[in-house]
Amino acid sequence: MKMFAKINENICNMTAIIFENEPLMKSLQQAIFDMMLTDPAVGGGVLLGHKLGLPLVFNVRWTIHGEGHFVIAPSPLSYVPSLGAELTDKMTFIQRVRNVLNYFTVSYQQSTYFGQPFKAFCQKYFGPDVDYFSLLQNADIWLMRNDFTFEFPRPTMPNVVYMGGFQCKPSNPLPDDLEKFVQSSGKHGLIIMSLGSLFGELQGDVTDEIAAAFAQLPHKVIWRHTGPQPSTLGNNTLLVDWMPQNDLLGHTKTKVFVAHGGTNGIQEAIYHGIPILGLPLAFDQPDNLLRMREKGTAKVLDISELDRSVFLEALKEVLYNTSYRENMQKLSQLHRDQPIEPLDHAVFWIEYVIRNGGAPHLRTQSFRMSWITYHSVDVMLTLLGALLISGWLTFFVLRYLCFRVIFKTKLKLE
Repeated sequence: MKMFAKINENICNMTAIIFENEPLMKSLQQAIFDMMLTDPAVGGGVLLGHKLGLPLVFNVRWTIHGEGHFVIAPSPLSYVPSLGAELTDKMTFIQRVRNVLNYFTVSYQQSTYFGQPFKAFCQKYFGPDVDYFSLLQNADIWLMRNDFTFEFPRPTMPNVVYMGGFQCKPSNPLPDDLEKFVQSSGKHGLIIMSLGSLFGELQGDVTDEIAAAFAQLPHKVIWRHTGPQPSTLGNNTLLVDWMPQNDLLGHTKTKVFVAHGGTNGIQEAIYHGIPILGLPLAFDQPDNLLRMREKGTAKVLDISELDRSVFLEALKEVLYNTSYRENMQKLSQLHRDQPIEPLDHAVFWIEYVIRNGGAPHLRTQSFRMSWITYHSVDVMLTLLGALLISGWLTFFVLRYLCFRVIFKTKLKLE
């Protein structure tokens, strides 16, 4: 948390240097840009876009306040899992309790550790009437890097445009050396492994266990690994510093993708219909892989409990249990069955914002409301008050009528 707080503080300091560079700001203002396209996970673009008065389009999955939907769209915690909860949209009572507690814990952490530098920045450069959270919510279009073949169904908004898999494309031919290695796999096929750009290597004992498991298979393996060569490396495993991941996933010989669960890798696996053996390491990766596991397209392992036998058995399950591949190919078919390619869809909405100078008619008014107004607490209290007053008046009227009847009856008896 402290590391991320420092990162956000540095982002604000960098943006302040831009703001205070008068020649630079003057050149940006004179350039008359049409819009700002930015990723709100790095908040400087949001601040600069507001300063220049430009329509904002987000290329987004995450913001400094968490997953993008939680900023812009209604997110009922009864069936929308919060970040890090590792839950599905079908929760038991105990899981719903966990989800609510997790949501408030994460919200507190984000507000305390991530939001403070941006709050101070907005106070200094925009005045007390501008807060960063409202700047986020005021963006014209949210280009979400996921879709509902990956995500659980949930409420959304008119200015949310889904472009999950926008980077995916048909595979290109492999370089000759890689193609030769892949073809040498024969009838058994290929396993590829990559843990993303942040995790090029693991601890030595873990890599030795993984390499030993690979060595026991008849398949060929291409493993993106930048650390020292494992002592148990088999002849069937090729270590590379970089791999053409999309092209390998699209190759007819590829059987399984061993992955850490980053969004891009999962989307590429969905696109090409390749089942996943997941090794989540950090951030959103456990949640991402849980979604794949629930759809029957992935087997997920805890890397802290990993040894060669556990890894080998999991690999064999994904390789030889045909349901994993069948489920992923079905998901691939659903993902591809849309009238326009995700990237073309995104480009249309970017150009839409440019043509129309923004899209204010698609923005919700909810973020301009207090939480009391948003949740209609004032309305409910007013109606409850009216009901209580009506009940009180009814009681006193009936009481008065009863006393009057009793009084008249008493007079007649006398």
